[in-house]
Amino acid sequence: MRSAGRCLLALFAVSLLWGQNPPRLPPEPDHNANRILKALDDLMWHIRLDETAYVDKVRYTSAPPRHQPNPTAQGAGNPLIIQAYTFIPKNLDRSKKQPLLVLPHGGVHSNFNTFYLHIVQELLGQGYSIIAPEYRGSTGYGARFYRQIDYGGLEVEDVYRGMKWMLAEYDFLDPERVGIVGWSHGGLIALMNIFQHPGDYACAYAGVPVSDLVARMGYKSQRYRDLYEAPYHIGKSAEADVQEYLRRSPVTHAAKLATPLLIHTTTNDEDVNILEVQRLIAALKAAGKQFEYKIYKDAPGGHAFNRLDTKLARESRREVYRFLARYLKPERPPE
Repeated sequence: MRSAGRCLLALFAVSLLWGQNPPRLPPEPDHNANRILKALDDLMWHIRLDETAYVDKVRYTSAPPRHQPNPTAQGAGNPLIIQAYTFIPKNLDRSKKQPLLVLPHGGVHSNFNTFYLHIVQELLGQGYSIIAPEYRGSTGYGARFYRQIDYGGLEVEDVYRGMKWMLAEYDFLDPERVGIVGWSHGGLIALMNIFQHPGDYACAYAGVPVSDLVARMGYKSQRYRDLYEAPYHIGKSAEADVQEYLRRSPVTHAAKLATPLLIHTTTNDEDVNILEVQRLIAALKAAGKQFEYKIYKDAPGGHAFNRLDTKLARESRREVYRFLARYLKPERPPE
């Protein structure tokens, strides 16, 4: 009885402490279901592109995990294994040097899926080879990989190393004609890649890019902030560590721009508030940087406006493709 009483007393004390500072863990998806969806999506890539492209799923190594719970454990410090999709046009002339595009997906805990199918088809039709890395934190690879998320951190290195892997694997790809394209979170990764590795990219496109994580935490819900404050992620709020959130924000690194860059955003974006992109544009201008940008007025579709199957979306993507072609010179550039 005494033992049971002590246990109850201890539980009561813990409950009081939790009531003062309750731990928050963001809800996780059904990882088994996501594995099945990922396998189905992998199959769809082959079905839809089999006639026009060589589609593959590859694995390469990147930087070790950011968090090492036991740095002396067996295997601690090993490089993280990253998977990526590769697409190469079947009608590509491999006797000549050809351009490469890097296409990181968007979303916090998302993955590269057939939502991007029409964009991949359009790029393959112009003669681009593509690598789309499933950087740390992507879904469809289990709980352990999900918890490797490092938003604006080592995920940038994952994507960069994927580009390097592709160049090493295929000697017909031209290291002087590499571009990177991303929307939303993928836009942040595109920006951080050219800020951190300016000599490795010939150009970049950032569509509706997440640009300022401090500002973002201010207008998002606590449920969203929980994704960043999770113990396996940043582990702190922006209030508790402003500098860490700034370090992961493109706006902080604007003065490093040395790569041709095009930015698109829209005033009615329901995900990445235009204030983030406006702050990035202002920072680039203040640093005296040359770049191109366009702010659409209430574009139908909001955050996804130029990834849709609408006339405006297709016209906007043509603008992106013409920009890329100036620097990457694909075999079949857009009109």
